[in-house]
Amino acid sequence: MDIFDKLTILSDSAKYDVACTSSGVDRGGKLGTIGSAAKAGICHSFSADGRCISLLKVLMTNVCIFDCKYCVNRVSNDPVRVAFTPTELAELTINFYRRNYIEGLFLSSGVIKSPNHTTEQMIKALDLLRNVYHFGGYIHVKAIPGADSELITRLGVLADRMSINIELPSQESLRLLAPDKTKESILRPMGLISTKIQENSTDLVKYRHASKFVPAGQSTQLIVGATPDTDHKILTLTEGLYRKYHLKRVFFSAYMPVAEHSLLPSVDIRPPLLREHRLYQADWLLRFYGFEAKELLDEQNPNFNLQVDPKCNWALNHLEKFPLEVNKTPYEMLLRVPGIGVTSALRILTARRNGLLDFSGLKKIGVVLKRAQYFITCQGKMMEGLRISSDGAIRALMADQYKLPAPYSEQLSLFTEPFLTREDVQQCLTGQV
Repeated sequence: MDIFDKLTILSDSAKYDVACTSSGVDRGGKLGTIGSAAKAGICHSFSADGRCISLLKVLMTNVCIFDCKYCVNRVSNDPVRVAFTPTELAELTINFYRRNYIEGLFLSSGVIKSPNHTTEQMIKALDLLRNVYHFGGYIHVKAIPGADSELITRLGVLADRMSINIELPSQESLRLLAPDKTKESILRPMGLISTKIQENSTDLVKYRHASKFVPAGQSTQLIVGATPDTDHKILTLTEGLYRKYHLKRVFFSAYMPVAEHSLLPSVDIRPPLLREHRLYQADWLLRFYGFEAKELLDEQNPNFNLQVDPKCNWALNHLEKFPLEVNKTPYEMLLRVPGIGVTSALRILTARRNGLLDFSGLKKIGVVLKRAQYFITCQGKMMEGLRISSDGAIRALMADQYKLPAPYSEQLSLFTEPFLTREDVQQCLTGQV
C-alpha cells in the first residue's frame, strides 16, 4: 500500500479525536532549523492575530490490541489495518510543511503490540523530525495508556503538547466499555506529565539551556453521551483535573455511533451536540469566570438546561443576588452577570474610575444588553422601558422551558413600551455566555 492510501485511512481514523486545539507555545525559528511555533489556535482554528492555522492530524497506526467498544479501531472491528513507519511519517510531515500545507503535527495512535512498542515508534518518528530534519514547528502527541514512565518522558521532550484521553468519566464506564484500560493506567502518566512540567519550569530558571518538557502543557478528552454519566459527574471530574493535574484544556466530544453494540446508544440516535456545547460553556466558566462545578450543577439538578446557557441558568437560580449596580459591583460579581464577559468587565472597572456609567456607555464597551439588562442597574435605575418588580420576572417569561418553584410561579405583566414578548426574552437568554 502506498503512502497516500495510508494517509487517507489514518487521517480519517484520527477525526474522532477533538483534543487538538490551542498551541500555547511560543518558539521562534532558529538558524539551521525549519519551522517555528507560536501561541495560536490550530486545526482550522483562528489565532489571536487572525491567522487560520492547521495541523497534519493523523494516527501512527490504526492497528490496536484494545477493544474499546466506542472506538472504530477496536480489535473486534474489521477496518483495513495500516501503519506508518517512523521514516514515512517524518518525511510526510516535513514535505507537507515545506509545501505550506500545515504548520505542525497532531499524532495519535492505536496500540500495536504493546503500549511501550507503540510509544517507541512515535519517539522514533518525532526524533527524526526534531534531530534529523531539524523541524521546529508545533507537535502535539498523544500518550499511550500503560506506557513506561521513561518512554513518556522521552516523548515529552520531543513534543510541544501531550494529552492522554480519559474518554469515559467513571471507572464503571471504563470497565464496561474499555476493559483494557484502567483509571490508574490513564491517571498515572497524566500525573507524571504534570510533575515533569513543574520540575522543568524550575530547571529552566536554574539552567538556561535545559531541555523543555511539554512547554504547551497537557490536555485530555471526555466522550459525552456514550454512557449514562451525568453532566454533573463530567464537570466535577473536569474541575478536579484542572486542579490536580493543571491541564491546559479538557475537551468534550459528543458520542458519534460508529457501530451497533448493546452497551452503546443506537446508531440512529443523534450525537448530543447541544449537550457538548453546554459543557464547553461551563468549562469556560470554570477557567475564566471564577465558577465552581458545585455552583452550576448538583445531585438534584445533574444535567444542564439545554434551553439556557449555564451562566444565565445560574443567574436565574440566584435572582436574590440581582440586580447589581454596575458602578459599584466588584469584578468577581460582574463576571456573573449574563452578557458581561471578562473583557467588558475589565472595561467597566476602567471606565467607572472616570465617571458614572449608563446603559449607552455599557453598550459601547461591549456589554450585551439584551441579556444583561435584566440583571443590572445603572445609577440605581433599570433600563428604560424595562420595569421588573420581583425575582420571578424573567422566570415567568421562561416558564415554558424552565420549571419554577412555588414562590416564582406568578404570571408577570409589568412591561410598558417598547413591548417585549416572551419569545424576545427567551431568544435573548438562550444565546452564548
